[in-house]
Amino acid sequence: MSKGRTNVMNKKYGIVKKLRKSLLLGKKFSTDDPPENESRDVPEDVKEGHFAVIATDEDELKRFVVPLSCLTHPSFLRLLEQAAEVYGFDHEGALTLPCSPSEMERILAIIYTEFGS
Repeated sequence: MSKGRTNVMNKKYGIVKKLRKSLLLGKKFSTDDPPENESRDVPEDVKEGHFAVIATDEDELKRFVVPLSCLTHPSFLRLLEQAAEVYGFDHEGALTLPCSPSEMERILAIIYTEFGS
């Protein structure tokens, strides 16, 4: 493996590692309702093994709930790299990706076709 390819792989691994860490920081609640002064950190529609992302361009945004398996796909990793450059890692809530919703739908269609999800 060339040194340039190794550096790219290390960078992608670092991005995925930071994303995983940020996804694990949320509180876990029992199935009982949380106390009145607290809200759920994870929305009801985000099932185990999934996470929320927001695809946004200048005039449109859309929220997606995607499986964790997307974190291994090269197209999604490129989006994560772009998100790190544009937005950084210090934010709360859904991960914001710098792409149009239609582009995100196209990428997810490719991923689902390849992974058979």
